[in-house]
Amino acid sequence: MSQYPQACFIKSANAPQQFVPDEGAEVAFAGRSNAGKSSAINVIVNRRQFARTSKTPGRTRLVNFFSLREGSRLVDLPGYGFAKVASSLRNHWADLMADYFESRKSLTGMFLIVDIRRQLTEFDRQMLAFADSVGLPVHVLLTKADKLKRGQAAKALLEVRRDLGAIATVQQFSALNRQGEAEARAKLEEFLKLVPGQ
Repeated sequence: MSQYPQACFIKSANAPQQFVPDEGAEVAFAGRSNAGKSSAINVIVNRRQFARTSKTPGRTRLVNFFSLREGSRLVDLPGYGFAKVASSLRNHWADLMADYFESRKSLTGMFLIVDIRRQLTEFDRQMLAFADSVGLPVHVLLTKADKLKRGQAAKALLEVRRDLGAIATVQQFSALNRQGEAEARAKLEEFLKLVPGQ
């Protein structure tokens, strides 16, 4: 059973004026288009197809707002860095995300979804720098941990943790075998309890 029985989709936004009212607390999920962001969201919320998954990377092209319960939201941001789209659309995404991060007072944390086999990309580093510039706490999910042997996964976790330093917390995660599910959900709840803007 889902820990969020009231969870539901609210709306998609293609422009800042379409964002939901800036109140309560919300946590954003960002990541490279093929890193498994939608699958991670579905496991953490424990609802199948809550965020739509696709075999074609880059399908999340809008800012998608979901209610977890009254006053608490999850926001699925457009994937970046992989989808084969026109540069004009890619620039629109970048502007939309910049507007989102700079304007949302209710934003209390961000999950950065990273494929454990690829580790941090330049796009991920840009997102981390951006979050740091607005004082936003970040938790990195190293997804697809089931694709590596235990020793390789442990080594990758250590390398990313060393790379990040105090910038963000990090954990292994697998949507396939639900590794790290409880830890990720606890971090989501921790972010949602933070006072926005502090």
